[in-house]
Amino acid sequence: MSNANTPPPLPPSGPGSPQDVPPLPGSFPIDPATLPKPIRDEVLAPDPVAIDTSAAELKDGQNHCPKCGATDIRHKHGTDLLVCLFCRNEWQGARVEEAFGFGEGHDELVGTIVASGARDIAADAASVITFKCTGCGAEVAVNTANAMTARCHWCRHVFGVNEQVANGAVPDAVLPFHIKKDDAVARIRQFVDKRRLFALKEFKEQFTPENVVGVYLPYMIVDGKASADIAGQGEIETARYTRGSGDKKKTYYDADIYQVERHIDFTVDDLPLESSGERGKLDASVNTNNIINTILPFDTKNAVKWNASYLSGFTSEKRDRDVEHLRPRLEDQLLSIARAQVEASVDRYDRGVRWEQEGLDVHGTRWVSMYLPVWLYSYHQPGKNGGLLHYIAVNGRTGETMGSIPVQQWKLILAALTVGTILEGIAIMILAN
Repeated sequence: MSNANTPPPLPPSGPGSPQDVPPLPGSFPIDPATLPKPIRDEVLAPDPVAIDTSAAELKDGQNHCPKCGATDIRHKHGTDLLVCLFCRNEWQGARVEEAFGFGEGHDELVGTIVASGARDIAADAASVITFKCTGCGAEVAVNTANAMTARCHWCRHVFGVNEQVANGAVPDAVLPFHIKKDDAVARIRQFVDKRRLFALKEFKEQFTPENVVGVYLPYMIVDGKASADIAGQGEIETARYTRGSGDKKKTYYDADIYQVERHIDFTVDDLPLESSGERGKLDASVNTNNIINTILPFDTKNAVKWNASYLSGFTSEKRDRDVEHLRPRLEDQLLSIARAQVEASVDRYDRGVRWEQEGLDVHGTRWVSMYLPVWLYSYHQPGKNGGLLHYIAVNGRTGETMGSIPVQQWKLILAALTVGTILEGIAIMILAN
């Protein structure tokens, strides 16, 4: 028998019945307040704002001299100027900071602002770009994997890839080379000569600094506004004393321990982040890529709007990392900056401060894709697991030089033992006196 309180039976289930139809997406909107903080912040974050840095007058692939209209244009080495090889007219590209206001507004940054050359790379973007020559109608192809300029083989018009295609090859700005090749070769030769005593014999025999290559490396230049909270323990020494004697003598100290907390609001201007995955691999067992970081900084304030003519005679590497790939690296850098900013405020803790908790809040960022100039000399040292690739790098603007060279380990060990013996002898003489 049925009970009066028994609910009525469900209608039969089957195709098209209500209980077989899944709810439509968005039928039950999720309240962001119920989500965990990292996900809530991501959902509520404003979409990236794009700044168009493309140059409409360059999109046909031809850079014309403003005086005579010729297309055979080169970078005048040692300057930021372009020169027409037909009429010898010289002019300078507009500085990107002044053209787009990138040098201001750091305190007002909110969300993510991305210049058009720093937009995400399309997975299906092609490397080969084809232009139709306006001089003779021929089609000219440029493979952006290894070149940014080409010459029409019929009428000799010069083409450059200036349109901001979605394959990461065209940045927003370029910082032209100032250091000429002869100067870079001399700096690399001087660097090696100072270390020649310990260098591997094969390296010295094969050392040919004339093979140095000028390359534009891809970077993201980031402006940002952030806050950080740092907490830890600081110690102030109150007493110091020794116990024991002879070899068993030990020094002890007493200290007051304090809980230290700091909050800092700060901005960053033109922070460089490598946007090449290959250059970002800092595995010291395979290569010495980290050498590139030792020749910083670059005077990025002088970078000019993108023009492929600046790359004539140089090679370049394409960007293959997007903004989201680089955020963890940016946050690490911002936390390092925050720690450095609070150092002056903890001087009273003469035993130091051990930071145990860190929190970072990035309020806003602005991302600009830029090519930076580097002279590179490389040497492959054979060995296990493919050997080791050594680099010597010269900052193409300042001439700052740093690198690594393969060394003969036995010479280093012998030198260390010799120095140790000399120091021991000096110590004995001092004690004897």
